[in-house]
Amino acid sequence: MALFLSLCLVIFFSLCNGSASAPIKTLYLDGLLPNGDFEESPAKSNLKKTVIIGRYSLPKWEINGLVEYVSGGPQPGGFFFAIPRGVHAVRLGNEASISQNLTVNPGSTYSLTFGATRTCAQDEVLRVSVPGQSANLSIQTLYSSDGGDTYAWAFKAASKVVKVTFHNPGTQEDPTCGPLLDAIAIKEMLPIQYTKGNLVKNGGFETGPHVFKNFSTGVLLPPKQLDLISPLPGWIIESLKPVKYIDNKHFFVPSGHAAIELVAGRESAIAQIIRTVPSKFYNLTFTIGDAKNACHGSMVVEAFAAKETLKAPYVSQGKGGFKTASFKFQAISTRTRITFFSAYYHTRLHDYGHICGPVLDNVRVFPAH
Repeated sequence: MALFLSLCLVIFFSLCNGSASAPIKTLYLDGLLPNGDFEESPAKSNLKKTVIIGRYSLPKWEINGLVEYVSGGPQPGGFFFAIPRGVHAVRLGNEASISQNLTVNPGSTYSLTFGATRTCAQDEVLRVSVPGQSANLSIQTLYSSDGGDTYAWAFKAASKVVKVTFHNPGTQEDPTCGPLLDAIAIKEMLPIQYTKGNLVKNGGFETGPHVFKNFSTGVLLPPKQLDLISPLPGWIIESLKPVKYIDNKHFFVPSGHAAIELVAGRESAIAQIIRTVPSKFYNLTFTIGDAKNACHGSMVVEAFAAKETLKAPYVSQGKGGFKTASFKFQAISTRTRITFFSAYYHTRLHDYGHICGPVLDNVRVFPAH
């Protein structure tokens, strides 16, 4: 008996020691990358004016090509760099890039949120990539007149360590011209579930990309052609231009923590494919409003489901408000696509350089009785 007990103790302790040395699952990620706001600066000896000298001179990052470390405000040559999320940023010159290795959970989906602004050319592009996945994001259109444009891009981790790279693939006459990056964050996208009484996943847009806490003009979500894995789980950005993810700390949101702003008229559409029973009738309800961001005028959100269409009007004073719209449709297949877009283009009342639009929230589909 004593021998049996001692053997049990040996097995117990060996199991404990084995579990202690076993790989621990990476912590849930939601926040800035190491030195993601670039406030940890290169040593002065590694700077030639603003140009960073040395591949590993920017703390926590690896650089390739002509990368500048810049401060906000007026610049030589008449430029002005808006860096709303801090004091410092990096600018990627011709064919330049910055990259960082991240420890992640293989098989999980992640969304990168980053502040990006063009500084020179109209056709500036920012390439975001991890091994096996990449996208060229056009930053030609400025959606925020204060340089606060923020984008999200999602990827699925194929290994424990992924190398995230931001690259300027363009070549301009001025070799320093290129996108400005002033903050980069990451968020692990947890699997979403259906809520009771709703056939739409993530219908309140509560699950979405990281939102910067100290400054936000919303997060632009690129169309599916540029991001096969949506940073807005459950939804497809089915348009030429992005839609904007907004949060209740910085905007008026009809309910919950987040909503979608349709910022580019008919070029800014969002869709989801839901499961339905052919010939059965369903109700589609949704909330529209404005984000209390001085976006004004007569707005119309068009909604589509099966063969039915609804044009839901909303007159915005730009001060925050909402209304609910609904219609009934008959399913014609086991899969039904529901789609929403803004019928018109809008800008802020006294800021025509700031593109905006109606807010969409609380999308629900349920059987009609």
